[in-house]
Amino acid sequence: MKRDPMQAIKDIDELSKRLGYRFQKPDLLAEAFRHSSYVNERGNLDLRDNERLEFLGDAVLDLAISHIFMDLFLDAKEGDLSKYRAAVVNEKGLCQLAKGLGLGDFILLGRGEEHTHGRKKPSILANTMEALLGAVYLDAGFDRALSIIRGLFLPLLDDIDSGNVNNDHKSMLQEYTQDAHKIRPEYRLIKESGPAHDKTFRVVIYLNGKLIAEGDGKSKKEAEQKAAREAFHCLSGEPKDL
Repeated sequence: MKRDPMQAIKDIDELSKRLGYRFQKPDLLAEAFRHSSYVNERGNLDLRDNERLEFLGDAVLDLAISHIFMDLFLDAKEGDLSKYRAAVVNEKGLCQLAKGLGLGDFILLGRGEEHTHGRKKPSILANTMEALLGAVYLDAGFDRALSIIRGLFLPLLDDIDSGNVNNDHKSMLQEYTQDAHKIRPEYRLIKESGPAHDKTFRVVIYLNGKLIAEGDGKSKKEAEQKAAREAFHCLSGEPKDL
């Protein structure tokens, strides 16, 4: 069903109010909602999907949350800060924010993703949230992006303030390898399979040049988490010379 143009304008206005920001460059906003499945079906080489903005938004978000936590937790150690960040910067948290902003209504999807209810998939919603933040950064700079991220993520900090932080496997693995081996694990995406609307990703982890674990998932983040869980239990249960 086609959306009424006037209703679309009203919806964008509502999104701007919820986000607390109105874009100066509407093309960036449009790019943030353009899923790769939509672009692939169009076959337009000049039409960009949102994956580059997602990549940028991921980096901006990590930096912004790190800034916020440095201010909030003045006595926290590096390992604790990493755990706190992982507790809020993850697919679940990003998906929650995307739903709150109603981002699913704006995502442009290919027919396959529409058929499989792609606009409700946590991975697509989380990636779109990151792409939107990447677009804000390009449109307004880091200070404005930091302000918006602070406002969006404050409700997610309650668990941290109350000490109810669920350990993230990636942060657990990184903390362990830094303490035990003085190095960080390296994540490599080695395989993508399946159609655009139902992909499976395989990630492997190397430590000091040696393959130690692998994991599969419906998103790169999920595959990384599964690989990290396997690596952590393997290393912490049976220490090896690396």
